[in-house]
Amino acid sequence: MAEIKIGRMVLGVCQTNCYFLYREGGKECIVADPADQGVNIYRALQKNGFHVAAILLTHGHFDHIWGLDALRDAVNAEREGDGEDPVKVYACEAERELLKSPGMNVSEQAGRACSTYADVYVMDGQVIQAADLCCQVIATPGHTAGGCCYYFEEAGFLVAGDTLFAESVGRTDFPTGSMGTLVRSIREKLFVLPEETKVYPGHGESTTIGHEKKYNPFCV
Repeated sequence: MAEIKIGRMVLGVCQTNCYFLYREGGKECIVADPADQGVNIYRALQKNGFHVAAILLTHGHFDHIWGLDALRDAVNAEREGDGEDPVKVYACEAERELLKSPGMNVSEQAGRACSTYADVYVMDGQVIQAADLCCQVIATPGHTAGGCCYYFEEAGFLVAGDTLFAESVGRTDFPTGSMGTLVRSIREKLFVLPEETKVYPGHGESTTIGHEKKYNPFCV
């Protein structure tokens, strides 16, 4: 089977990473964290021949969801025209309230209030299959109560959102955040993954689990 690849768009006022994963040579992709400009995300993928099979949310902060509804609407218009079922958006069950609340997801304070939802709310350990791609949900509360990562074991990729950065971690001073919980999530849920696992965070450049176990000052 063809190798899984990952691409990145850096979007919005917070320079948030929006990822898309696909098999080399394939046309189906999974989008993770449509940060902003959802129509532009859709057009860029369409221009390169991609069809969106699923959308994953690592958490519900404004800078990761501002593009969600526009992307979902554009994808569903295409899918309806092709006689396909609507695309599914996935998020952790514990993030339901934060996604809905412009105050909790900080979009109100950021100047563009946003209330949205996932189509499927998932639990820790659940496996998501979309087209010919498969990932496992790893619940990592701390940055938010319903924050999670998506582990693509076949490729050795971890889409980490704002849980784990290169030699840093996500802030915990927004609603439902907890530094103690975040550090425990990283140590107990992420640092048990293979050290060569490539970590793709919500902001900044990629890293590896092995590197973070040695050099992350918040978690060593």
